[in-house]
Amino acid sequence: MEYATIPGSDMRASRVALGTWAIGGWLWGGTDETESVRAIHAALDAGVNIIDTAPVYGFGRSEEIVGKAVAAYPGQPPLLATKAALEWTGDGKVARNSTPERIAAEVDDSLRRLGVERIDIYQVHWPDERVPFEDTAAEMLRLKEAGKIGAIGVSNYSPAQMDAFAAVAPLATSQPPYNIFERGIEADVLPHCRNKGIATLTYGALCRGLLSGRMRPDTAFFGDDLRTWDPKFQSPRFGHYLAAVQALDDLARGHGRTVLQLAVRFVLDKGADIALWGARRADQMRPLDGVFGWNLGEEDFRAIDAILAEHVTDPVGPEFMGPPHRD
Repeated sequence: MEYATIPGSDMRASRVALGTWAIGGWLWGGTDETESVRAIHAALDAGVNIIDTAPVYGFGRSEEIVGKAVAAYPGQPPLLATKAALEWTGDGKVARNSTPERIAAEVDDSLRRLGVERIDIYQVHWPDERVPFEDTAAEMLRLKEAGKIGAIGVSNYSPAQMDAFAAVAPLATSQPPYNIFERGIEADVLPHCRNKGIATLTYGALCRGLLSGRMRPDTAFFGDDLRTWDPKFQSPRFGHYLAAVQALDDLARGHGRTVLQLAVRFVLDKGADIALWGARRADQMRPLDGVFGWNLGEEDFRAIDAILAEHVTDPVGPEFMGPPHRD
């Protein structure tokens, strides 16, 4: 396992973190609590020491499952990262709300669901342009000074938004989307965080499973699964992306690895401090060892660019996932 230090703290986090959006079930076709607990324990057994969750992942369900799993784990407790500033209505819809009042209420709910007295990394889930970033940052700083949270982070923020936030509160982490197919942050967020000493916890390393190597042209999604409306999973794009995955897998085989291991290694070698790996079954953690002990070089990066240029002729980003602002 490789490790990264969270700025302004003594926390050393594994460079692969367990992401738990799917464990919450919402937009992933449901969840199985028993299997989810097994997945969390398998990740911890494999050396992962940081778990990322959020209240909106299953409307509290993911945090509850993480709390139960950590309480039942016999080994060293992991670092826990969660988020705030999304509110939801009874019809399953969410909207951005980073008012100090919303965050003050959310942190206590998250502490209760997780079963801890302090959240190690507390992040603003999405930028809310209807609330001054300085006001949101001031509330996060208040929580830190009160001992309810450790490091302060943001998610999906632009460099300018991070600067406005950091003018009031020390910003330790940033969590943007990043994977082989979604690389927009290479132009701004990654270099900004590197220059400012902000650790990056990037999410979506496997691009909603596209880079797992398990999907086929006839793979189907049901219920509320977000891939039923994710543009990458609609024809003809789905076929284009699967062709790219096959070519990437051939490249990975040259290193004695799989496309999944190549995808996570790509995120780490391109400069992300920590890559979030979403899993909800214990067997999904088996390939973790193959992520470490090797590196991609410039020749590999050029080959990856060529594969994308050949197969992904109509690329789309992750923008579809952004929640709306409040009315």
